[in-house]
Amino acid sequence: MPKSADFSSASVAVRPWDARLARLMVAPLKHSRVTPNHLTTVRLLVGLAGAAAFTPGTYGWSNLAALLLVLSNFLDHADGELARLSGKTSRIGHLYDLASDAAVTILLFVAMGVGVGTQPATGFVLGLGVPPAALGAIAGIAVALIFFLRMRIEEMAGKAASRQASLGGFETEDILYLLPLVTLCNGVTPYLIAASVGAPLFAAWVVVDYRRVLRRVKLPVADSTSGTGLA
Repeated sequence: MPKSADFSSASVAVRPWDARLARLMVAPLKHSRVTPNHLTTVRLLVGLAGAAAFTPGTYGWSNLAALLLVLSNFLDHADGELARLSGKTSRIGHLYDLASDAAVTILLFVAMGVGVGTQPATGFVLGLGVPPAALGAIAGIAVALIFFLRMRIEEMAGKAASRQASLGGFETEDILYLLPLVTLCNGVTPYLIAASVGAPLFAAWVVVDYRRVLRRVKLPVADSTSGTGLA
């Protein structure tokens, strides 16, 4: 999560539940030597370990992978909360956080595809004629595009413009907390197929949103130059 130092009372009221819990947990670190970038690094390592655990494709490793990725998703909030509490915000930390988010999420889907591909019966998923690793790559590329466009939207129009949809204190990305249920039910293959379809569709929606923000940002510039002509 981006490390922004500005938080209005309204935004605090609608913060996700995991962000509120993370704030309570990192509060004792406020005056310690632990920095937000330290927590980002821990989040990155846990996330990469979770992605790697999907590659064997076995039931046990997949369940371990899901648990590690849930922990990684939670830690994604810890660095931002510590940054706000301690005032240790930085542009580099912000970019490091975004890059870690992208790397973990993309590699998650690619590794999931590799793991599904180890199963002989799913070499070509459900008769679609598409290798599972390719489905993972499709989902991963779509996620990469989503991360990039959201970063550009935030740069052009501020953090509020790139905020995810939320309901009752839960955000879109919180669906990752359901991943252990997917692995427990041995549902990695249908989850991968759904991601390979859903991620590109969501990416298309973000492209539309990006174009809308781009037009809105350019409009004031056009208006300011339109009045420079001679009467």
